[in-house]
Formats: sequence, C-alpha cells, structure tokens
Amino acid sequence: MKNRVADRIDKLGSESAFSIMARANQLEAKGMNVIHLEIGQPDFKTPQNIIDAAGKALNDGHTGYTPTAGIVPLREAIARHCREYKKVDADMENVVVVPGGKPVMFFTLLMLAQQGDEVIYPDPGFPIYESVINFSGAKPVPMPLLEKNDFRIDLDRLKRDINDRTRLIIINNPSNPTGGTLSADDIKAIADLVRDKDIYILSDEIYDRIIFDGQPLSIASLPGMKDRTIILDGFSKAYAMTGWRLGYGVMNRELAEHMALLMCNSNSCTAAMTQWAGVEALEGPQDAVDKMVAAFKERRDYLIGALNDIDGINCVKPSGAFYAFPNISSFGLGCADFADRLLEEAGVAAAWGTAFGKYGEGFMRMSYANSLENLKIAVDRIDKFTKTLK
Repeated sequence: MKNRVADRIDKLGSESAFSIMARANQLEAKGMNVIHLEIGQPDFKTPQNIIDAAGKALNDGHTGYTPTAGIVPLREAIARHCREYKKVDADMENVVVVPGGKPVMFFTLLMLAQQGDEVIYPDPGFPIYESVINFSGAKPVPMPLLEKNDFRIDLDRLKRDINDRTRLIIINNPSNPTGGTLSADDIKAIADLVRDKDIYILSDEIYDRIIFDGQPLSIASLPGMKDRTIILDGFSKAYAMTGWRLGYGVMNRELAEHMALLMCNSNSCTAAMTQWAGVEALEGPQDAVDKMVAAFKERRDYLIGALNDIDGINCVKPSGAFYAFPNISSFGLGCADFADRLLEEAGVAAAWGTAFGKYGEGFMRMSYANSLENLKIAVDRIDKFTKTLK
C-alpha cells in the first residue's frame, strides 16, 4: 500500500547538520576518529543548579499538566529577563512557553502568513525558516547575508524587497550560521522600514547571550516595535539545555493568546520539571553562562586565526554565537562536495553552506562548540586536506 500524505508535507525541509552527524557516527562505528564541528550544540554540561531544580520539581510532584502558556513563575521570570536584559517592557501575559525554539517559528508563521503573503528571511540562515514559510503557503523571499558586508543585512536590498504583500520579516541576531551580528544602526533602520506598515518582525534572539563584541539590542525595545515583534528565545544555547526542549515567545497579548491556542492544539504544554529548571536558570547564578561565553571567545579567536592561516581559506571573524563560516570557494569544489570529502578523507564533520540557503554556496559552517584541543586537531586535518586539493 502506498501512503497518501497531504501535499503540504512536501513543502517541509530538514536540517542537514543532523544527516552529517548521522554519517559521521557511521564512520566512527567503523573505527574512524571524527572531530565534530557540524552540530550547533554547546559541549558543556547543563549547570548543576539547574539539574537539581528539575530533580526537586519531580520529587515535589510537578509531573502533571501545566497551564498551556507555561507556569506563572517561569513566565514572570522570562518577563523580568526581558525587562532587565533585553530592555523590553514585557509582563507574563506577553509570554508563551514552548518545547524548544522551533515552535515559536512554526506558530508565528501559522498565525501570520498564508497564501499570497511574502515572508523575508535571512539567507544563509537557519534552514527551518524557509521550510516553515513554505509550509504556511506564503512565498519565501531570501534576504542575502554576504561576506563583503560582514554577513550583515543589505538595507537597500531589504527596502526594495518590502512590498504590499510582505507580512513578516525574520531577523536572527547573532546569526546561525555566520556568527554575524547586526549593529544598533542596522536594527534601528529595519524598525524604521516597517514601523508604519502592516508588517511583523520575528526576532530570533536565541544566541543573544553569546555576544563577544558589543551589546545586544532587541528590536522590540525600540519605540513602536514591541507590539509588532515576536521575540524567539530559549534556554538551549546560553544554559547548555538543548535536550531539555525549553523555549519561549514574547509578543503582544492578542498574539500570545493565539500562540497559546496553537500550543493547546499541538503540545498541550511544556514539561513541568523542565519549566521549573528554567526558573532556576534565569534566577540562579549566571557564572556558568559567563564561563561558557569566555570559553567560546577563546575558541573563536584561535579558530578564526588558524583558518585564515590556511592557504585558500578566508574567514570573517564572527561577533557572536559559536560558528565560523569560512569561504572555501578557492578550492573549486561545491561546498557539499567539500564537506563530504572533508569528512570521508580527513575525519572532520562540518556543515556545507548551502544547507543554510543558496547564498551559502562556497562556505562551510564550523561550530566551535568543541574543545580547544579538538579544534587544533581539526585545523591540522583541514590544512592537510586542502593541500591535497591544489
């Protein structure tokens, strides 16, 4: 019997980094030593105080359903974090807690976009943006992030692309996969472009605790932007909680009610013990976050310098997140072929640039969420591998 599935399923894409990891794991099972630079996941343990808070929640009986939008203590803690760190005047009624960051993307597109609408998204960018735009029925409009502009937004191009059909613009600051950041002037200019139009902003701020140069600025903190911005954030990156599946959206109250309804119809609620862990993450000691960011900065400084010392590779120094996005176009291979050979021949797993959009051709994404020792081994292998291509 052939399965008959709805046509909309064909519109969904995936994340190539997971397929790369699967292939790397197969090679490791056969005895190859592989250095993993493909997955965007901190290599640190979740801080012990957060783990203890989850255990206490379980022992205290927090094992049942919770309110769909999240428990009150977590929503209040998130609102306080938004006021103090993001400078966004939020309260708990603006907050919806969800299992990870992706539901905020999915629910935002389902709430706001439909056939005939256009959604502008960063390219190269997180691949699920384009996937879910297609699923919503809207038209995806890529917003090129180019090396010559330090992977920042071309504001003139953005202004030309905005039209009467534009419903939503997605920004990601700092960026996955480039590690680039938007300047305060960039963010203010984007706000100026949409403030008098019927356009919303989905501001993906999942990496805004991992910034090495400068301070974060949430577009929702600017005059007139709070009610037309949906903030996407979570605990995966800053607190090394990728497997805990804990994220949240911050938006105006009416949209929050709609997002909670989508949660009710899909996930019911986010796991109770995970939410109590989130309260501790935000309100407990932050020294583990500071130490992790310091380690990422040290790794960044080493890796970018080492990659730029390899003949044929050029890599812009990222200002945030934990990704390098080196240009490998001089070797005459498509980035997917380069990634396949780098893994098979050198034992280094990295994501090819076009996994993040067509403007990623000629680039590789390398996560430095790995030890400095392993990064040094990886660089040595990359250097030797590239010498075989000349």
